[in-house]
Amino acid sequence: MPPKISPFALFIAFSQMALSGFGGVLPFAYRALVERRRWLTSEDFAKLLAFSQVMPGPTICNLSVMFGYRAGGIAGSASALGGMIAAPMAIVLGLGVAWHEFGGLPPVRRALTGMSAVVAGLILATAMKMARAVPRHVLPVCLSVVAFVGVGLLRFPLIAVIACVAPVGILLAWREHW
Repeated sequence: MPPKISPFALFIAFSQMALSGFGGVLPFAYRALVERRRWLTSEDFAKLLAFSQVMPGPTICNLSVMFGYRAGGIAGSASALGGMIAAPMAIVLGLGVAWHEFGGLPPVRRALTGMSAVVAGLILATAMKMARAVPRHVLPVCLSVVAFVGVGLLRFPLIAVIACVAPVGILLAWREHW
């Protein structure tokens, strides 16, 4: 459990995370929650992220709601989510107006292409940091490889791969923890 954190502190922390990321806040959330503020361990962050990914909606918003609730109850949950979406929403509205006026200019298009490469690198770096915190067992790695091959290489539908791999993973986790 994270320490009790005031709603204002949660709002500021999640606003800073949201304003740091362009197209991907996850690396900044990891850095802020695990490395800088030490509100979560790497393992706790990975578990919270995994649960956030299976819920409907944006992963980072799900993570902010769950962490905010754990750290500050309903007020903390609302504050963390508010911090995550308030300033970016205002910026996106402003950028929408600017895109309408200047989006067709070649320098603008090149700048956005460069930013997308940076975001991909940040996400890869965060995945590598998180991988260090996850215990390495042969069977989960094999399931990950099977899922990657099924979706990434063989182009099977994601839902079909999940339907095949998830029950095996759940059974293995159940056997290990119960």
